[in-house]
Order: sequence, then C-alpha cells, then structure tokens
Amino acid sequence: MEPKTTVVVPTYNERENLPKLVELLTALKIPNLHVLVVDDNSPDGTGEVADKLTTEAEIPVGVLHRTVKDGLGRAYVTGMTRALDEGAHIVIQMDADLSHPSEAIPRMLEKLAGTDAAVVLGSRYVPGGATASDWPWHRKALSAWANFYVNAILRLHVKDATAGFKAWHAETLRAIDVASVQSNGYAFQVEMNYRVVKRGLTIAEVPIHFEERSEGVSKMSLGVQIESALVPWKLRFSRSK
Repeated sequence: MEPKTTVVVPTYNERENLPKLVELLTALKIPNLHVLVVDDNSPDGTGEVADKLTTEAEIPVGVLHRTVKDGLGRAYVTGMTRALDEGAHIVIQMDADLSHPSEAIPRMLEKLAGTDAAVVLGSRYVPGGATASDWPWHRKALSAWANFYVNAILRLHVKDATAGFKAWHAETLRAIDVASVQSNGYAFQVEMNYRVVKRGLTIAEVPIHFEERSEGVSKMSLGVQIESALVPWKLRFSRSK
C-alpha cells in the first residue's frame, strides 16, 4: 500500500480556483493522494464547490467547514491535525490560488523520501527557483528582505523562510506539536520552520516558479504584516516549544 499523502488547502473565496487545483492534482497520478479543503465560510460559495468535488472529483476530496475566519495559520493547524487523525503519512500544504505549481509535488515527495529531510519547501530562492514574473520590484524587495530578516533573527539557514508550499512527514508535524502553533500568515510558516530547526531536524528545499494568483484578490492584511515582523523576535526569546 502506498503511503497516504494529504494535500491541505485552506480556502476563502476561491470558487474559481479550487476545481482547477483539484484537476491539476489529479493529473499528477500520485498513488493514494487525497485533498482536504479547509473552507473559512467563504461568502462566494467555495464551500459548496468543495462539497460538490467530494462526489465528482477523481481523487478523494474531504472538506472541513470552519465557521470562524481567524487566519491562515489556524486553518492550516485545523487541516493538518485532521489529516494526521485520518492517517496521513505525508501532509502537503499549498495555497488554493494556483500560485504554487502542482508539478513540483513529485520532486518534493522524492526529496522527502530519498533524504533525511523532515520537511521539504517549495522554494523561490534556491537556484532554479523564481518569484512571480509580474511582481513589481518593491514586492520582490520586500519578499527578499523578509527572508533576510527572519534568517538573521532565527538562523534558520533556509533560502525561503516564508514559503507556504511544503511537504511534511507526519511524524515531523507530531514532533513539532503542530496543534499548539499560534501564529498566522507568514509568521505561521516561520514558526513551523523554527520548531523544526530547534529540534535538530533537517529542512530541504526544491526550486519552484511562484506565480501570482490567477483569480480573486490577495489576502495580505496590515495585521498579518505586523505579526510577521514581531513573531521572529517572540520566537527568538521564548523558552517554550
């Protein structure tokens, strides 16, 4: 029996993109691949679209309907915890907006299986990787600065510290106690990486070409930006976890 791989996809107003993503994942032909959609009560009907996919998609799709919209980090924690409870051996986290290239998943899984990596990041900043071609210079500069900032404070030694496209061994998520992670937004990605590094586990990176979302609007709020700036310091001087 092939190991169970669950792709956890948080959604909020992604009704156009979600069916396309499930199609792309289906086309990979990865044995025992499951999708778990975590919908934050989307007013555009994404939850209903997800429910429809549970019966119509060619691969198994599950849906978690959350009534509270309290951030990406909370959605991921809920989805990852459910995936572990349902017996996933590998958990992939990716965005619903098609910015993460699904074709990179086989390479990420290969790296996870063939090395001592506890988690594999889809990285924009290793050789062969790239940020969105249509990003303005200031967005590229901000992203590069965020990675420098996080690495300077936390010494993660990864090129793409804020990456949101990752493949995890289930035992890694248990080892870092994913259920207790409190951060949101980019800070969630950073805290997850920090917990891996603090336990002496290895983070690997494979190059990806990140693309700007094709439908809908970005959800980067000022609150998320402020939290992203403060959390690395909080983690650096915290004695817990």
